[in-house]
Amino acid sequence: MQHLVSYDKHFILLTKSLSILLPFSILSCNNNATAPQKKSTVILSKNNSLNNENEFALINNIPLPFGYVRADNDTTSFAFWLANLPLKKDKTVYLYDSTPKLNQKAQFAVLDISVGTKNLQQCADAVMRLRAEYLFSQKRFNEISFTDNENTHYNFFEPYSKVHFMQYLQKVFGMCGTASLAKQLYKKNKLKDVIAGDVFIRGGFPGHAVIVVDIAININGNKIFLLAQSFMPAQNIHVLNNPKNENLSPWYEATEFDFLQTPEYIFRTTELMQWNKN
Repeated sequence: MQHLVSYDKHFILLTKSLSILLPFSILSCNNNATAPQKKSTVILSKNNSLNNENEFALINNIPLPFGYVRADNDTTSFAFWLANLPLKKDKTVYLYDSTPKLNQKAQFAVLDISVGTKNLQQCADAVMRLRAEYLFSQKRFNEISFTDNENTHYNFFEPYSKVHFMQYLQKVFGMCGTASLAKQLYKKNKLKDVIAGDVFIRGGFPGHAVIVVDIAININGNKIFLLAQSFMPAQNIHVLNNPKNENLSPWYEATEFDFLQTPEYIFRTTELMQWNKN
């Protein structure tokens, strides 16, 4: 992870207020105080949230609130690939050493993607893993490239095998993080323009990053989105609950507000970024 960014006074006051009001704090990538997770009465009560078994095979199967429909994405797009990621039946988040994560309330579901046996695939690493896996699936090998904080480029090269790909990612995870990834991404101007694949990121030593994995919209043009993350220590990538809106969880509204509160981190909505420059 990368260097800590300075907080403006309003953000510090908000974080301190939340720390007082919340029953407990969770150590995060930058030790932000965050809210305890709540179960949704609209969606979560309709599935197996009352036990530890997930009913949904894919991200695309996660139920929508009434009146919303998913975007019709091109089958070769990053958005389509993300929406079709498989989910585990077991909703437990495990660390890289196979022990359960202490906080098991943050996740709605767990992605069926390996975490590895080293403490490497943390927050920004999970984002880079998903992006690289998508490009690998499309055989766009020359686009698989990440930079460290000194702007050294780590490009994927032949042989284009899965074994070599995973070895390449281990090097990327060791050399790159939130600070370098934030420099590699491009600023998103408006939250309402969010699309699947966009990233909420605060570059720092440490920082944090979560990725938008699905989008839906209603007849009025209002957007909602799903988020996924890994964290510290390295752990299973998981779809996040929404601690601020139990009736909408695990979906988040793409409305104009200043802060995005996730179960274990608080972002400014101005920290939304995208992979390609407009």
